[in-house]
Amino acid sequence: MSSTYQIPRKGILSKADLDAFQKSETHKTVISYIEALNESVVGVKLTDECTTSAGVEAILSVLQKVQDLALATPPVDNAGSRFGNPAFRTFYDKLAEAAPVLHAELPGLPSESIKEVSVYFQEAWGSRTRIDYGSGMELNFLCWLICLQKLGVVHESDARALVLRVFWRYIEVMRVLQSSYWLEPAGSHGVWGLDDYHFLPFLFGAAQLKGHKYFRPKSIHDPEILDEYSKDYMYFACIKFINSIKSASLRWHSPMLDDISGAKSWEKVNTGMQKMYLAEVLGKLPVIQHFLFGSLLPYPADLSPPSEHEHDHENDPHYGHNHAKELGGAGQREVGWGDCCGIPVPSAFGAAVAEGKKINVGGAAGTGGGRLQGKGIRPVPFD
Repeated sequence: MSSTYQIPRKGILSKADLDAFQKSETHKTVISYIEALNESVVGVKLTDECTTSAGVEAILSVLQKVQDLALATPPVDNAGSRFGNPAFRTFYDKLAEAAPVLHAELPGLPSESIKEVSVYFQEAWGSRTRIDYGSGMELNFLCWLICLQKLGVVHESDARALVLRVFWRYIEVMRVLQSSYWLEPAGSHGVWGLDDYHFLPFLFGAAQLKGHKYFRPKSIHDPEILDEYSKDYMYFACIKFINSIKSASLRWHSPMLDDISGAKSWEKVNTGMQKMYLAEVLGKLPVIQHFLFGSLLPYPADLSPPSEHEHDHENDPHYGHNHAKELGGAGQREVGWGDCCGIPVPSAFGAAVAEGKKINVGGAAGTGGGRLQGKGIRPVPFD
């Protein structure tokens, strides 16, 4: 591994850059990693025994400290606003300050790599400027894990534990942040995912259910199945979470998930999720404009890194990219008004609190199991 580490930065500015990214080794690395994680949990429950290496245990300790930091940084009185709480910025700054120490605890991580790896870690928790969160931030967490594997903190043999223990713990901590600071859904359509914030738990969750003797995709409509088995399967846990914060039927508040439930098998759901992730996350310019390139996840070799940016200050929500145009059927057109950085979307947690609903997102450290429950996430279909 090269000892020349770089501070990751954005580099996708146009449709041409996106096309180059999709042909790059970095794109292949991300896809291969998702496929490996996906395959590792086929037919495996969250509550099944799972060997955890020293690297995995160290990462879990880091995630617990992130949650502890959030709990020690309570939201401020925001005058009844249903938008993101400014205390998130305080949490974000505290986390940035703590990041070097947290990374120093990871076994085998080269000290000179910490500045590079920490950027993906920091960006995995949301946008400090916009106080929002979306599937692009979720992707940063995945990139952080890829970097840690490249640097030898974890290994291919840890794949199952990285999904069932590490990734699921990350989702639990994110639910705490989302409910504490009322993080806004990123982008004008909420998120390029299946609920306001996340995509990958549905992809990995469908893998867990592949080949199940009794459960079919339509099982998500059976409250008894969700109550009994949400502790075992990510997909059921996420559906139960969504149902607990919505008063209407799944068909009305989550039409995409409702449509997917009509698939004949979990194999089809899982395959469809992988294709959807390629198209709607890794293939969407509004998301990939924010992808970060460094030495571990390098910029496409056949493109020169951009020398100028439309915005040049980190506190600008558009920093590091432009609002690129792409060719449409009638010539040049914007990639979608507001789709890049979005227009503010109030946190549905605010609405839940206004209605007097109790929010409980779990979040206690443990050995697995779906503990997500609560009030407040409004799914938004894909564009």
